[in-house]
Amino acid sequence: MSKDTEGKSEKIMDVESKVLWYPDSKRNTQMDRFRKQVNGDYGLNLVNYSDLYQWSVDSYAEFWAEVWRFCGVVSSKPYNEVVDVTKRISDAPEWFKGARLNYAENLLKHADQDKVALYAATEANEEIVKVTFGELRRDVALFAAAMRKMGIQTGDRVVGYLPNGIHAVEAMLAAASIGAIWSSTSVDFGVNGVLDRFSQIQPKLIFSVAAVVYNGKTHDHMEKLTSVVKGLPDLKKIVVIPYARSKHETDLSKIPNSVFIDDFLASGRGEADQFPQLEFEQLPFSHPLFIMYSSGTTGAPKCMVHSAGGTLIQHLKEHILHGNMTSSDVIIYYTTTGWMMWNWLVSALAVGASVVLYDGSPLMPTPNVLWNLTDQLGITIFGTGAKWLSVLQERNLKPCGTDIVSCFMGQNPTVPVYRGEIQTRNLGMAVEAWSLDGKPVWGESGELVCLKPIPCQPTHFWNDENGSKYHKAYFSSYPGFWAHGDYCKINPKTGGIVMLGRSDGTLNPNGVRFGSSEIYNIVEAFEEVSDSLCVPQYNADGEERVILFLKMAPGKPFSPELVAKIRGAIRKALSARHVPALLLETRDIPYTISGKKVEVAVKQVIAGREVAQRGAFSNPDSLDLYKNIPELQNY
Repeated sequence: MSKDTEGKSEKIMDVESKVLWYPDSKRNTQMDRFRKQVNGDYGLNLVNYSDLYQWSVDSYAEFWAEVWRFCGVVSSKPYNEVVDVTKRISDAPEWFKGARLNYAENLLKHADQDKVALYAATEANEEIVKVTFGELRRDVALFAAAMRKMGIQTGDRVVGYLPNGIHAVEAMLAAASIGAIWSSTSVDFGVNGVLDRFSQIQPKLIFSVAAVVYNGKTHDHMEKLTSVVKGLPDLKKIVVIPYARSKHETDLSKIPNSVFIDDFLASGRGEADQFPQLEFEQLPFSHPLFIMYSSGTTGAPKCMVHSAGGTLIQHLKEHILHGNMTSSDVIIYYTTTGWMMWNWLVSALAVGASVVLYDGSPLMPTPNVLWNLTDQLGITIFGTGAKWLSVLQERNLKPCGTDIVSCFMGQNPTVPVYRGEIQTRNLGMAVEAWSLDGKPVWGESGELVCLKPIPCQPTHFWNDENGSKYHKAYFSSYPGFWAHGDYCKINPKTGGIVMLGRSDGTLNPNGVRFGSSEIYNIVEAFEEVSDSLCVPQYNADGEERVILFLKMAPGKPFSPELVAKIRGAIRKALSARHVPALLLETRDIPYTISGKKVEVAVKQVIAGREVAQRGAFSNPDSLDLYKNIPELQNY
């Protein structure tokens, strides 16, 4: 960028970023080795990450070819062409034409069959179950043989209504080995939320559990499963896992075509009761692997189809280059099977790393349960959503670290960590923040836009034959360029990124555009406040004002004095025009099941509209708290 732009950006982003961590200059990371490989192959002199990043987006076809080679993608046939560089990201071009591969084969290729592939821990059981790579291959072969026996073929949909455990991983890998398409949702989804998703893709096979344990209680799952099955007429078989409840306590009589997991797997054994051979269907790079879903908070969830090759190579890039992961690592990410981070986590098997699966509340039996696991298993890579960390902060506890099924930005072992910033834009991701008129902005809020094709973008939406829904979702704001639906700010001095919330929840009172996260960052510093929600309200003339709802911490009262303090803090940190028109108390704030705060739905409710898709919420009754609020009438 020009010096003029840099000067302007520094003026706009005038808050100094505090360095939390510096990389060891003597450390030879995989990112460094990759950069040297590129230099050697192309006669370049890329000296740092900034140089490498710029090359990766300028020469993205060559970049992805280098990732393929460096990360050791296994394929039975080589590719003829990486990608047609004359096509735009809105064309969703085909990647690695001619190649034949299998996602499951790449995850199960680890040579040391005695090495632990999976650790499974649950809230309900202190015992940690271990599965080696050899055992995982054997079990996946059995799952796949049983699937083939019942008629599952390439392209069929296999789904999981499952907790984050070993069976979910094995069923997914088995489906992938056949070329079936996997989709999953977490057990905390209600019947409507599951059917909103699965009914669109018409699965033939579903895996589920009899019961689950969460927050110290056992929750029956059979009633929900029975209702879900009734809404999925194409199901040929329902496989029930006696999880958290024994077979003797589980009645399958009300679910036609249902079978316990051990009986299902027995059908996959040979005549001599032997384990079958594991076969991997060799498929195009673009063959569908996963169907994932948008949140569905404002309409039917969109069904995003992700390719096997695109998912694999993107996850390898993120784990190996950005995560500096090796086969000696042990990784945990606190997630459910309904969030794309589960798919991302499991892909670490392709590196030969050990994956830790945790099912249950992260606060039971103690709030330190995940930290205890970290010590016990020697976890080297720890990931979680921000919500859990906020709870730990509230309790003053300390440790004793979906659209593209991956990340536009993330970690980087070769550059510093600055407080409040995501380290870097990831390699190969031509990401910028754009103004409304389609110009890049630096150091100020803008729409997150991706300019060039990426192999991990959805190949298409399910049931969207002419592609109209796909293009409306990503390419209607800036034709030809991917608009992700988030606002962000890119620091021109550090290269770091600050996420500012969904752009469909952008606030614009009196012509000042900002993201709700800018308000949350200030409010969260007040110990009196447990949570907050910032939304716009419009009058009949289209004028906008901002409403800030506060959920008070236990024992802390909502008061005019607190309101004045928060107003003053926002005015000081941002500006007078950022100060909300009203600050109101609320008893609860709606979240999606995957833990995302839902502003758009509340905006609809305070405007007097109903929210039909309540199955996407973890606490749908909270929406009713925002109906007919006296202070919001007659605006």
